[in-house]
Amino acid sequence: MVDALPPVGAASRAAAPAASGTRARLNAAAGTGARFTPPPESAIPDDDFGKMVRLGRNIVLETPTYAKAFVGNTLSCANCHLDAGRMAGSAPLWAAYVSYPAYRAKNHKVNTFAERLQGCFTFSQNGSAPPLGSETLVALEAYAFWLSKGLPVDEKVAGRGYPELPKPARAPDYARGQAVYAAKCALCHGADGQGQLTHGATVFPPLWGPQSFNWGAGMASYKNAAAFIRANMPYGMSYSLSPQEAWDVAYFMNAHERPQDPRWLGSVAATRAKFHNTPFSLYGTVVKGTLLGDTGAPLAR
Repeated sequence: MVDALPPVGAASRAAAPAASGTRARLNAAAGTGARFTPPPESAIPDDDFGKMVRLGRNIVLETPTYAKAFVGNTLSCANCHLDAGRMAGSAPLWAAYVSYPAYRAKNHKVNTFAERLQGCFTFSQNGSAPPLGSETLVALEAYAFWLSKGLPVDEKVAGRGYPELPKPARAPDYARGQAVYAAKCALCHGADGQGQLTHGATVFPPLWGPQSFNWGAGMASYKNAAAFIRANMPYGMSYSLSPQEAWDVAYFMNAHERPQDPRWLGSVAATRAKFHNTPFSLYGTVVKGTLLGDTGAPLAR
């Protein structure tokens, strides 16, 4: 996909300065205003609190290494929360931190920030939720808290989530998306969408298949995926795709099988009716002769 989901580990750290250097321009293009700049890594305090902040940053960058017990795939938080969770328009952690507690339609209740993080592990990481109060969650909360220093509590903070994407002029299309993917994404993520490994570590993440996010993840909505792709992909080339191309390649990416929704209700039809009754989910639809989501019960973790 459009480099949709950037590299992690050493590769992402090397790319961070370039991402930081273009942040103001990209934020302006996104209409996010660039009104808040989180503190630099060099400002992390050299004390016990700072140690927890650094652990949180490490978890964001290399989740399978630093939160191994709760991860079921090869993705890291930094695949979607770019520049170690700093970049506006890519669901930055500083904006999320000051936006919770908040009601979420996904689970029909008010969620704390820690509960929101638990959901990321369950769905995007296709793993299990770290217990409330665990070192993993406390470290991530500490890092997000530190990033948000000086930012007022505000539901409408500029740069939160992904910039709104205009409706496509034409309905998203598999064939057009496949062409965009081949031209702009396959070089990094592979023709088969399974990403790339170096010395056993994921450099470019998988976009579908057993090591990707599951059907319950927010990115499984091709509307969300299209907004992320348009604003952030190819990596280092934000806004180089047209809105139509972003919609098409997001559709193509999500028209492939991935791990089962952990909220599985025993059948694809029942699970779609309860959790995927939206035009932007391909779960439970037939694409290229395949009923998406027809993989049986999710693996126990």
